[in-house]
Amino acid sequence: MSIVAGTGPAGPAAAGGELAADDHLEHVDGHPASTPAPVRTPRTLAAAGDLLRALAAPVRIAVVLQLLESDRCVHDLVDALGVAQPLISQHLRVLKSAGVVRGERRGREVVYSLVDDHLAHIVVDAVAHVEEGR
Repeated sequence: MSIVAGTGPAGPAAAGGELAADDHLEHVDGHPASTPAPVRTPRTLAAAGDLLRALAAPVRIAVVLQLLESDRCVHDLVDALGVAQPLISQHLRVLKSAGVVRGERRGREVVYSLVDDHLAHIVVDAVAHVEEGR
């Protein structure tokens, strides 16, 4: 099955089978079939993959959770997470280049904040899922 537009056929007809008139009623694991999700462009899927990779490191997840609570400067994150300053700065660069966080200079410090809450929801949901024991 193809997940991106324009990369080839998918489904029973592509495999040489005929589509039955009642295929729209097919059930999977006792659940009625639903409308397929819209197909996304390869560019959109690649960008989403890049974003998820930027969030994939445990320290970056911890940074996002900290910034969800409040804006922080590097030394606040170092204190809260117990991670060396150069490592926090490196992770912030990755998150910034991925568009997850932004930095605003305030005097001698740069205060970091989340660009928006959409990404924080991804992280919070992932952590909650793991804590549920799944």
